[in-house]
Amino acid sequence: METTLEAPKAKAASHTDFLPLEGTDYVEFYVGNAKQAAHFYKTAFGFQSLAYSGPETGVRERASYVIRQNNLTFVLTTPLRPNNPIADHIYEHGDGVKVLALRVPDATSAWKETTTRGGKSYLEPKTLTDEQGEIVMSGIHTYGDTVHLFIERKNYRGVFMPGFRRWETTYNPPDTGLQYVDHCVGNVGWNQMNPRVKFYEEVMGFRNILTFDDKDISTEYSALMSKVMSNGNGFVKFPINEPAEGKKKSQVEEYLDFYNGEGVQHVAVATRNIVESVTQLQSRGVEFLKIPTTYYETLPERVGHIDEDLEPLQRLGILVDRDNEGYLLQIFTKPVEDRPTLFFEIIQRKGAKSFGKGNFKALFEALEKEQELRGNL
Repeated sequence: METTLEAPKAKAASHTDFLPLEGTDYVEFYVGNAKQAAHFYKTAFGFQSLAYSGPETGVRERASYVIRQNNLTFVLTTPLRPNNPIADHIYEHGDGVKVLALRVPDATSAWKETTTRGGKSYLEPKTLTDEQGEIVMSGIHTYGDTVHLFIERKNYRGVFMPGFRRWETTYNPPDTGLQYVDHCVGNVGWNQMNPRVKFYEEVMGFRNILTFDDKDISTEYSALMSKVMSNGNGFVKFPINEPAEGKKKSQVEEYLDFYNGEGVQHVAVATRNIVESVTQLQSRGVEFLKIPTTYYETLPERVGHIDEDLEPLQRLGILVDRDNEGYLLQIFTKPVEDRPTLFFEIIQRKGAKSFGKGNFKALFEALEKEQELRGNL
């Protein structure tokens, strides 16, 4: 199988766009200690305090801290007691992504359209109200225990949503230039990529815009396959990874073992200046994968002319790749949890619409070095 990249198509007629998406509304993480996790993301990644929900706001079973940086919103939620779904999720998976919330013009319609097409309901349409207006939300299940919430907030003027109050703190470090969610990658089990692709096609109206097989994403020891799903306007993209046969355990297999199932592997976050962002992130203690220096020796021949100084790219370990639309710059953190599961990608697009195929070998070799140190290769 060859790698295929479809050219962007004109947006379909409105009558066929049964699930119009306006982008990622927020990403919610279930974590063991939300207060400490919020401090970490503020200190290391440059988020700001936004909103809070917990016992002080009348919520007894959980505490949630909402943090924001430009158009990037994270919700960090922890259980306050055992024997509930949040606590069970953390026990089984460790800290990880539970909710990929998508902004929609009509959450009721989104739920009806997706469940009618075979989506499994997670939350029937529900209206939350306070003096600042109302939010309508609904949701469906996707791979593993991950869910999509549909958020309709056109009639809400508050800080985040009803049930939350503004969270004001004196400690708010400067941001690091992170802008919005570029894409979120899911790891699924053996022979599950195509069923998940079918789900996104049939239930959510997405298209498969890019396909990689195990010849594209492989090293001497490990391999995976991947398909990128995108909604009609390209605002929401979900690559789906599946392990492939190799001599040793791939990063996807390691993830599935330690996460105890399918889930979000990484969140890719866009920046307008990756050198400045990564410099800030490294100075704040964020650890990135180490790329062999030999990667940069042939970089000009591989990607052609780029409007960048190569010295800081090599010093920081930033990868470069090109497609027919332009080029991109990207870098990957080490896992941000004790389990080798969730990590982040920082990406700057200079026209490129693809996902860095030319960097897969260097990336996987770096991942394998980390796996070997953990004894999991």
